Amino acid sequence: MNATGTDRLNDSVRSVVEPVLESLDLQLYDLQIGPQSVRILVDTSEGVSSDDLAKATRIVSRRLDEHDPMPGAYTLEVSSPGIERPLRTPQHFRGAVGESVTIKCGPGVEGDRRVNGTLIAADDGRVTVALDDPEGTERTLDHRDIAKARTTFAWDSTGSATRKASRS
Repeated sequence: MNATGTDRLNDSVRSVVEPVLESLDLQLYDLQIGPQSVRILVDTSEGVSSDDLAKATRIVSRRLDEHDPMPGAYTLEVSSPGIERPLRTPQHFRGAVGESVTIKCGPGVEGDRRVNGTLIAADDGRVTVALDDPEGTERTLDHRDIAKARTTFAWDSTGSATRKASRS
């Protein structure tokens, strides 16, 4: 499927899913459509419970069956983005400013392919990370140069996640 077809499919699924999630007081964090899968990540400011996810899955599944925006059979996954959430869109990066991140750059990008630090700025085209180094180096990357990115948390000895301290 070409990019225009993929965009239309994404828009079609989004138009079915968003009103359902809004009616459940859930926010659509991300929508990923694969050849035989629909992955929906939902969130709220208070977090998402397993009951929220189960209810959203039932209702979204029913709506997708009614509207049938996906060709053929597919697997539906409705989940939370998690504590170490993926960063794929400019909106995701803007929402994560001030948080600790890890970024993997695509091949051919100048400099280290792995970038770890605190996200200090993000816009529609670029992100800037204060690197985890003693010199306080900053690195700015174009969105198109990022292969994969996520927020990161420090895990304490009890296995609990704690937010890494941001640079001031």
